[in-house]
Amino acid sequence: MFLRNRFFIVLSIVAVAMALGLLWPPLFHIAAVVLAVLLTLTVVDMAVLYLSARVSVRRTCEERLSNGEDNPVTLTVTNNSAMPLHVTLLDEVPPELQERDLQWHLTVRPKQEQPLRYDVRPTRRGQMTFGHVWAYASSMLGLMERRFRCARPQTVKVYPSFLALRRIDLRPLNDHLVEQGTKRVRRVDSNTEFEQIKEYVTGDEIRHINWKASARRMQPMVNVYHDERSQEVYSVVDMGRTMQVAAEGMTLLDHSINAALALSFVAVNKEDQAGVATFDVHFNTLVRASRRSGQMHRIMETLYAADTNYGESDYSELCLSLNHQLRRRSFIVLFTAFDALGSLYRQLPYLRQINKRHRLLVVFFKDEELQRFALSESEDCEDYYQRVVAEKMMHERRLIADILQQQGIHSVLTSTRYLVVDVVNKYLEMKARRMLT
Repeated sequence: MFLRNRFFIVLSIVAVAMALGLLWPPLFHIAAVVLAVLLTLTVVDMAVLYLSARVSVRRTCEERLSNGEDNPVTLTVTNNSAMPLHVTLLDEVPPELQERDLQWHLTVRPKQEQPLRYDVRPTRRGQMTFGHVWAYASSMLGLMERRFRCARPQTVKVYPSFLALRRIDLRPLNDHLVEQGTKRVRRVDSNTEFEQIKEYVTGDEIRHINWKASARRMQPMVNVYHDERSQEVYSVVDMGRTMQVAAEGMTLLDHSINAALALSFVAVNKEDQAGVATFDVHFNTLVRASRRSGQMHRIMETLYAADTNYGESDYSELCLSLNHQLRRRSFIVLFTAFDALGSLYRQLPYLRQINKRHRLLVVFFKDEELQRFALSESEDCEDYYQRVVAEKMMHERRLIADILQQQGIHSVLTSTRYLVVDVVNKYLEMKARRMLT
C-alpha cells in the first residue's frame, strides 16, 4: 500500500489552514475536522483496496523480435473486483531498449478487460528479458494505491529484420524483370534444366526423345528444357572492427545483416539459390546456397547467431575460403566498410582475385552525418577547415567506387536508410542483364 499525491495535497492544505488558524481560531477547527475526515477516508480507502481490489495483467509478446523494426507488445489489464479502478502500469522492458519512461494510466471497469498496446524497437541482435509488470490500483477516492506484481519475466530473441520481408512485394519485382525484357525462353544449349515431358510434335528435337516414357505411353515423348536460371547468390558480411560504427540507431553490421536477409529472400523467390557467409579475423560461417525448404530459416538462424571479436578483417582468409569452398561460379555480395582509400588499396588484390573467380558486388556506406556536416554553413575559419576535411572524406568514398569500377568490380555506395532498396535493385538489374555469372 502506498499513499498517493492526492493525500499529500490535501494534507498540505490542512497544514496551511491550521497555521492560519493561529490568527483566526475558527479556521483551525475547520482544518481539524477536515484532517479527521481525511484520515478516516484514507483508512476506508486502504481497507477497500486490501479487501476488494483484484488486478491482473497479461503480457503478449512474440518470442522473436525483428531487429530495427517496431514490434508490438500488448498488456491486457483485468479488473476482477466489483468496483472501477484507476490503474497505473509500469512494464520492466529489457535494459537494452533504453526505455525508461514506459508508464500508462487507465481506468478499468468492474469485471472487465482492457488491452493496451505499445511498440518496442530493438537495435541489436541477441536475447533480451522482459521483467514483471507492476500495476498500481486505486479506487475512486484516490488516496491510497495498492501494488500488484503481474506477468512473469519473459525472454525473447531479437532476430534480423524479418518483418521487413513482409513488406517486400514480389509482384513489382516480377514487373521490373518484364520491363527489362527478361522472359522465359526454351533454348537448347549447355545451360539448360529439365522442365517436363510432353508428347512429340513436329519440330521437336529428335535427340530429346525420352525412349522409356515413349515405351510406356506407346507414343513418342520428348523432354522439354528451359534456360538454367538458378544462380548461387551469396551475401558475405564483414564483421570486423569497421562495421561497428553506429548509424540510424544500429551498427553497420546489423544494417548489413538485415540487408543480407532481405536479399536472400528476394533471390530465393527469383528462382536463385541463396546463401550467406560471415568473416572477420577468420572465415566464420557459411550456409551453402540452396532453394530447399527451410533455407530462409537456416539463413536467419545463422545471421542471428553471428558474433564478432571486433578484430581487423582478413580479406586474404576470405579469398582463400571462398575459392576453396565455392566450386561453382557464384554471385558474391560483399557488405563491408571502407573509411579511406588506404583501406581499399590494402584489400584490392584480394577483391580482384575474388572477382576473377566469381561475380563480385561490393556494398559500402556513405556517412550521412558527415555529409550533413559538410553541407552546413561555416561559422569561422576552424569550422571551414573541418568542412573541407569532411568533403575530402566524402570524395574519397566516391573515388573508391570509381576505382572498383575501373577494376571491373561492381559496387553500391549507399546509406543505411536505403541499403535494402539499393542492394535489391542492383541485384535485379544485374539479373535482368544476365550479369550474375
